[in-house]
Amino acid sequence: MLRTGLVASLFLLAAQPSLAQDNHTSQQHDFKLVEVTNGLDHPWGMAFLPDGRILITERDTPALRLVEDGVLHPSPIAGLPDNISTSGQGGLLDITLHPNFATNQVLYLSYAGKGDDGVGTEVLRARLVGHHLTDVETVFQVFPKTGGSAHYGSRLQFGAEGELYVTVGDRYSYMNEAQNPANHLGSILRLTDEGKAFKDNPFSDTVGKKPEIYTFGHRNPQGLTVRHTDGSLWAHEHGPRGGDEVNKLKAGANYGWPAITYGIDYSGRTISDKTHAAGMEQPVVYWDPSIAPSGMAFYKGDKFPNWQDDLFVGALAGQHLRRLEMEGDQVVDQEVLLDELARIRDVRNAPDGYLYILTDESDGKLYRLEPSVQ
Repeated sequence: MLRTGLVASLFLLAAQPSLAQDNHTSQQHDFKLVEVTNGLDHPWGMAFLPDGRILITERDTPALRLVEDGVLHPSPIAGLPDNISTSGQGGLLDITLHPNFATNQVLYLSYAGKGDDGVGTEVLRARLVGHHLTDVETVFQVFPKTGGSAHYGSRLQFGAEGELYVTVGDRYSYMNEAQNPANHLGSILRLTDEGKAFKDNPFSDTVGKKPEIYTFGHRNPQGLTVRHTDGSLWAHEHGPRGGDEVNKLKAGANYGWPAITYGIDYSGRTISDKTHAAGMEQPVVYWDPSIAPSGMAFYKGDKFPNWQDDLFVGALAGQHLRRLEMEGDQVVDQEVLLDELARIRDVRNAPDGYLYILTDESDGKLYRLEPSVQ
């Protein structure tokens, strides 16, 4: 019986044609995969400028790159801070544009930032002027900075009220802190465009809890998106060995990690013997075995009408694009697209109505999905 938190294996996954073919078959739309550009060093996030150009972050370099008419500019955009840590899963991570970018040219970048006490997720605000970042300002730093080089979270998303949401990982070795809203680890934050806590955040008036926190109890959330049909905020996160989750976010809610989980430790040991607990949210869907989700978007373009309001998730494990068909807040079907293409790091709606994906490789690629017949 299908239920909240249902396991992906309950679904029949569609077979895919050979990747040597340009055209691909899916349950709702046949499509073709168009390579826009390549030569990217482990790209992580992307943003579409009003004039059609595309900004892409490279994690390891680290660098901010510009694509214009399918051509990758040979020089990175200047102006990044000098404290970006590229160890492990760190580096330059996500990017988003200010809602008024067309008039103020302001953008935001997240990255693993080095400090005296360790490393942690940071967010900067800057203006894009020509091929340079100016007025660069670090507007948020996660507390505390820690040792280690994993689980930074770092997805950025503006909401309908102009609020900036930031995902923060549990930093791996500090997983129990995800249940402690006295710090930022394992949480999703709700900030003003200047990096301050919104005054009506759930813990803004609670002594001993961080006022920036919107939700907590997360492991390593690397997908964050607003559903255009109702303005709701959704996130997904990496589980350990199994237990990846998609969640609909509610202000102040506890999403359980590591007190409850559908996964086990990489060593095989039990992290928690509970999958449910009072006061803790259940996922909309979880995956066991893990697909290692990264990046996601509800489709809202006009090129694939039968995909309207479907949720698309990039998968690092299994190297595919996952389509989740929704009825209300329930997942009623899933489909694997582009099976074994590559580790898919990000997926986004674009102003042109197409879906774009980034592959996480040393020669990373930007692809566009187009209908086979237009």
